[in-house]
Amino acid sequence: MTADARTPPEQRERLLRRLMVLSIVTAVATISLKAAAYAITGSVGLLSDAAESVVNLVAASVGLVAVIWAARPADDDHAYGHEKVNYLSAGIEGTLIILAAAAIGYTAIDRLLNPADVSNVGIGLVVSAVASVLNLVVGQALIRVGRRERSLILEADGHHLMTDVWTSAGVIVGVALVVITGWGPLDAIVALAVAANIVVAGWSLVRRSTDGLLDRGLDGEDLDRVNAIFERYTSEHVQFHALRTRRAGQRTFVSVHVVVPGAWTVQQGHDLVEHLEIDLREFLEPATITTHLEPLEDPKSFADADLDRADLGELQRPATLPGQAEIPAP
Repeated sequence: MTADARTPPEQRERLLRRLMVLSIVTAVATISLKAAAYAITGSVGLLSDAAESVVNLVAASVGLVAVIWAARPADDDHAYGHEKVNYLSAGIEGTLIILAAAAIGYTAIDRLLNPADVSNVGIGLVVSAVASVLNLVVGQALIRVGRRERSLILEADGHHLMTDVWTSAGVIVGVALVVITGWGPLDAIVALAVAANIVVAGWSLVRRSTDGLLDRGLDGEDLDRVNAIFERYTSEHVQFHALRTRRAGQRTFVSVHVVVPGAWTVQQGHDLVEHLEIDLREFLEPATITTHLEPLEDPKSFADADLDRADLGELQRPATLPGQAEIPAP
């Protein structure tokens, strides 16, 4: 995906805010509809469905705050910006989903132990179906825009709404089967199945949030395309190593060592990395790219390919720099 496929920063922020507000409005509407469906039928399955919509409302509210916070520009205390709040928000949302599943499971087990009849099922299911269609439309929009704009907040909220859609579908089928078969415990069993499905969705969000907070590198197609760009520049005179990548919200960070002939001028090395960064940004924008030039003939240029701080003492620092006096030992 090129930079041209995404929205300019200011328009992107407005778009994300509007969609999160839409998600909040949708959550309020679906809570009202599903609560009405439960009140009409007395179905614990429909009650579990309404409970998940309450979580949707809380999660969407957290997401809106996160979108506003992530859009803040970099400052002295946060030189790389505030976009990691995306992962914090997704982690909170995933945790809320899991807690909602626990509450649904508790209610379902109580209904298994204390059976109760459902009534007025037809009207209740129609009301629940209307709420599901509303979630489906908004959820798909959030996922589509979230992927395009690399907004984990939007994508997470969209997946949350889609989980709600599948939950509602299962509940509707389950409650309908209760009426057809006359077997009351099926209502609670459906609610337990819904709770299990919600746990899976919540855990997925928590895992992705953790990966982002721990600076997981690019993988899959994104990493393949980055390596393909390096291959275009690789020759007997130019090599690359020590590639490190990570994402913070929409922004991608890339660090790489560029090995060139020691006889090259500073201008030649600068021109090479400028062209390289242009090609990387065309694919990754917005991106922060750090390049480190090293001489091809010096073995130390390759000794730091997988260097960490524990190995720093093994490298020998040069005694002098051109035009300078001897460098004192640390």
